[in-house]
Amino acid sequence: MTRTAADPAPPPPGGVLWTLVGDIRGLLMLPAALTLQVAHPAVSAGVDEHSVFRTDPWGRGERSLRSLLIWVYGGDAAADEGRRLRELHQGIHGVDAHGRRYRALDPDCYAWVHATGFPVYQHALRYLVRPLTGAQEWQLYAEWLQVGRVLGIQDRDMPQTPEEFWPYYRKMLADEVEQTVVVRELTATDRPLPPPDFGPPLVSLLLKAVWPVLLPPFARFRRFITVGLLPPDARDAIGLEWTDAQERALRRFARVVRAVVPVLPERLRYLPPAREARRAARLNR
Repeated sequence: MTRTAADPAPPPPGGVLWTLVGDIRGLLMLPAALTLQVAHPAVSAGVDEHSVFRTDPWGRGERSLRSLLIWVYGGDAAADEGRRLRELHQGIHGVDAHGRRYRALDPDCYAWVHATGFPVYQHALRYLVRPLTGAQEWQLYAEWLQVGRVLGIQDRDMPQTPEEFWPYYRKMLADEVEQTVVVRELTATDRPLPPPDFGPPLVSLLLKAVWPVLLPPFARFRRFITVGLLPPDARDAIGLEWTDAQERALRRFARVVRAVVPVLPERLRYLPPAREARRAARLNR
């Protein structure tokens, strides 16, 4: 299918998301956003019961990333991807840890999953890029709302301005968010994780051979970057420990990232779908 006149358009080339999502620094922000999503008991239950994140974590992550890139850089394909995701989640339902029935496409759940990207991006950018100005924060939120429309989220189910968003967000932290079973798994450092199974065969074999050595430091770094890039109020609401020493280490790491990434050539700085879309946009000017 192709996008019809009734389908919402993806965010515009040259916008905040166009610059942010395909940048390799965006990969560092995704674990925090995912963790905040599954801190909602209903979302956690859906992931716990229906996701393959335990048996195929790398494939699950790659598919989620590919979908995100289509929302922003996919052009007409963004609307098709939004429809595909709604169909995929149509049959996901069950009972959460508090005995409450849920459906994945219930507005409260579906909107929260999408909404979490905004506070995580807004916070993580302070470390990895630079703090947003007021105008940039407005633009980021407007573009995130537009992505939500691509995903089928109705305007009535999302706050329509940053000023309306923050009270909604604080209420969700106070009333819903907790350290769910999936949050504990995503932030654990002692759980088994299979080696990555993508890339050239020789690379996969090498990773498999050295994975027992790589896994412990990788697991510690994953927790460090996940917890560190969560907004502090979300971190507190979930009950994740973060020390002053960890904060200093995160700031040192972020200084290196801010110094190195901007000077990388585009082919190293941006993921392939983002590179191709940016190149096409330049040619069509």
